[in-house]
Amino acid sequence: MMEKLIKEVRILKIYAVSLTVSCALFFFFGFKNQYSSQRFEEIDVERINIVEKDGTLKMVISNKKRQHPGMFNNKSLKPREREAGMIFFNELGDECGGLVYGADKDGSGMVYSVDQRNTDQIMQLQYMEGTGDKKKRTYGLKLWDRPDDFPIEEIIKFEDSLKKLNDPVASKKAYAKLRQEGKLTRERFFAGKTADGDVGLFIKDTNGKIRLKVYVDKNNETHIEKLDESGKVIQ
Repeated sequence: MMEKLIKEVRILKIYAVSLTVSCALFFFFGFKNQYSSQRFEEIDVERINIVEKDGTLKMVISNKKRQHPGMFNNKSLKPREREAGMIFFNELGDECGGLVYGADKDGSGMVYSVDQRNTDQIMQLQYMEGTGDKKKRTYGLKLWDRPDDFPIEEIIKFEDSLKKLNDPVASKKAYAKLRQEGKLTRERFFAGKTADGDVGLFIKDTNGKIRLKVYVDKNNETHIEKLDESGKVIQ
C-alpha cells in the first residue's frame, strides 16, 4: 500500500510540474504575441484599414474595387468608384486627403490631395497624361479656394438634387447662382507644366481669372505677363 501511495504522489508531482510549465509557456507566448510585432516577407491583400486602439478609422490602403467611398462626420458617403491608393481620415471622422492613381486606354495619372476641413481638396500635387490624339501631359502643384459656408454634405445634396432634375438648363442656372454667391471652388494657383508645354507659375484672382503668368514656353522663350480681368495682357 505504501509503495502504491508513493507512486501516486510521484505521478501527481510530475503532473503538477507539467501543468505549471504548460501554463507558464502559454502566458509567455500569449503576451509575447499580444505586444510584439509580426514580420512577413510578402503579403497579398486587397484592402488594409489603419485604426486607432478604439477602432477609429485613420487610413485605408485599398485596390480600386474595395476603395473607401469617403467619410464626413463619421458617416460614409454613398458607394462610388474611386481609384486605388490611400485615403486619410482625421479624428473628427472626416476624409482629409489621400493619394490615388490609375490608368486606362485613354490616359493615366496620379494625384496627392490635401482637403480643407469639412469640404474637398484645396491642394494637389498631380500628374495627368492622355493617349492617342489627346496625348498631352500636365503636372505640378495646384491650389484652390473653397468657401467655409458650403461644406461637403451641402455640396453632395446640391449635386444629387440636380441629378434628379435631369435638366441641363436648370443645372446651369443653379451653378450660376452658386458662382454669384461665391460658393463655387476657385482655382488660384498652378506651378508646373501645362498641356501646351509651358513651364512656370500661373496665378488667378478670387474670381478664378488668370492675372499673372511667369513661364518659359516650348520654344524656350521667357514670358512675364500681367493680365486684366478680361484676360488681356497689360503692357
